[in-house]
Amino acid sequence: MKTGFVGLGKMGLNMVERLLKDGHQIVAFARSEQSRKAAAEKGAQTAISLAELVNKLAPPRTVWLMIPAGEPTEKTIELLASLLSKNDILIDGGNSYYKDSIRRSQALKEKGISFLDVGTSGGIWGLSVGYCLMIGGQEQVFQALEPIFKTLAPPDGYAYMGKNGAGHFVKMIHNGIEYALLQAYAEGFELLETKEEFQLDLGQISHLWNQGSVVRSWLLELAENAFEKDAHLDTIAGYVEDSGEGRWTVLEAIEEAVPAPVIALSLMQRFRSRQAESFGAKVIAALRNEFGGHGVKTRRSLD
Repeated sequence: MKTGFVGLGKMGLNMVERLLKDGHQIVAFARSEQSRKAAAEKGAQTAISLAELVNKLAPPRTVWLMIPAGEPTEKTIELLASLLSKNDILIDGGNSYYKDSIRRSQALKEKGISFLDVGTSGGIWGLSVGYCLMIGGQEQVFQALEPIFKTLAPPDGYAYMGKNGAGHFVKMIHNGIEYALLQAYAEGFELLETKEEFQLDLGQISHLWNQGSVVRSWLLELAENAFEKDAHLDTIAGYVEDSGEGRWTVLEAIEEAVPAPVIALSLMQRFRSRQAESFGAKVIAALRNEFGGHGVKTRRSLD
């Protein structure tokens, strides 16, 4: 199949390469000339604008977006909506908010353009092992594009989730769970690292736990890789970003009155990681001193 592909970042370029290797034809666009050149070297046609990308595709066209959620996706879809024609298909494979995907699908439907929201998981490893694809939209459109999904995913690695919004909703919850899993591993390994009397080898433990343990996982394989590179993670700052899905998952839990305390707390811990010093902790220390005379540490005593 011939597909337009917009966005050639860490995942996008690897997805283009995987599609090309399986015989698909790709017209690729990115704002970066260097990214376009990298795609061309792998065998893709390239375009220097969205208009040129659309012109290089024969109708009915399929265009896959792999760009940051929010304003970049919003603006790109608005522009493509003015360039595409009736019966064309637009795919958003980024981490968009599912309510935005529902709204966008309805706006595109009025123009006769079909829309699929495809939650995509796999990161930088997807090129070699494939991507897990969670797909929302019209089922007949999903079926028409199955050759693309089969190429991108490992066996049983893609599935139709339901109407528009379902794909990005399932991916949102997937990433909320990821937040909690990462936090659990983080706390466990911090306890292991802190127990200095045993001089534990965290890389060895990561490998060990993947041999039949109930906590074995791909994340532990990645932990083993990380500890092999830097046994005590001395070169890494403990600053953790969040890309939106954790927040949206917590908001959904609030809207649906579903208790999700572990995911919620894992999100709060990410916020805490960005503080050089917690003002809230200073308030607690001050209050303990006021009501109970408990000693406080001054900045000078910590230097």
